[in-house]
Amino acid sequence: MIRAGIAGASGLAGGDLIRLIAQHPEFELTFLGGSSNIGRRLPQLHPGLRFDVGLTVQPVTEAVADQVDVLFLATPAPVSAQLAALLADKVPAIVDLSGAFRIRTPELHARWYPKVQRTTELADRFVYGVPELIGDQLADANLISLPGCYATSMTLALAPLTLELGLDLKTVVVDGKSGSSGGGLSLRTTDLHPLRNGAIAPYSPTGHRHAGEVRDFFERSKPGTIGSLAMSAYGVAHVRGLMTSSYVYADAPVTQRDLHRAYTRFYKGKHFVRVRRHDETLIPVPDPQAVLGSNYCDVTVLYDEENSRIVALAALDNLVKGAAGQAVQAANLRFSLPEETGLTMQPVMPA
Repeated sequence: MIRAGIAGASGLAGGDLIRLIAQHPEFELTFLGGSSNIGRRLPQLHPGLRFDVGLTVQPVTEAVADQVDVLFLATPAPVSAQLAALLADKVPAIVDLSGAFRIRTPELHARWYPKVQRTTELADRFVYGVPELIGDQLADANLISLPGCYATSMTLALAPLTLELGLDLKTVVVDGKSGSSGGGLSLRTTDLHPLRNGAIAPYSPTGHRHAGEVRDFFERSKPGTIGSLAMSAYGVAHVRGLMTSSYVYADAPVTQRDLHRAYTRFYKGKHFVRVRRHDETLIPVPDPQAVLGSNYCDVTVLYDEENSRIVALAALDNLVKGAAGQAVQAANLRFSLPEETGLTMQPVMPA
């Protein structure tokens, strides 16, 4: 069995990691780490998980290296940066769910994560990306940085345009909408039920740091390029799930048929990306409610002939494919397991 530990076990992503690892046939949960819930057992942290793994939350110290083969960091970015510096050469594999090491370019990192101190040497050791796109790099990776939930959705929506068709995307404008779980468990006035329920809140209308990491990733990828990528983010009333709508303007002429074929070809054999036609079901897809509880990302591409505009849509569960599920998927590849191991749950709908 592969011994797995979680730092940040009391958070939302930590809870989903516990849920997934507990049912994983090859992983054994051997460590729960945290700072504010020391001594608490699993049922006290997550009411939906009514089982006891015989562990209590412990401080994360160098001693964890003797207890785990892989450590998942479901911690805020500043904490992840500190823990990675402490444990990078002691724990066989670290999978970081935070933004501490997502952006490679130092100047761009400083802009979006000014409070996260890290060394360039350590940042360069992390392998970053969506497993579907960088899976071959994960087999030998000891340090893995996962994209944010919005970034995962955007990257999977845009990758076939640049990496398969080799398009130079002059302008990309992204509209992102996410449920309240994307903000974690920090108590903010804007997240109180009387203000959040029924709202469409433009909390980041002129830019989002997940767009920064997507731009940074594609600048290092070939063959296509992205000129400008602008994003607006909105909070909506549901708890789980997010969707990104990417409006793309490119010089090269394309057709709806070309686009759909390219996406289908690019994601052939990729278990967790479902390329869909938006009118194939009773409701238009992709829709977050059609993937909730699963590790799937549904992707649809459309061509607006009148305006020479590509519309790339993607929907996922931000706590699963956008966080915990993707972390387990990456760890599976790191330990030479089929990527779907322990992640075969189907979506729950309605939710």
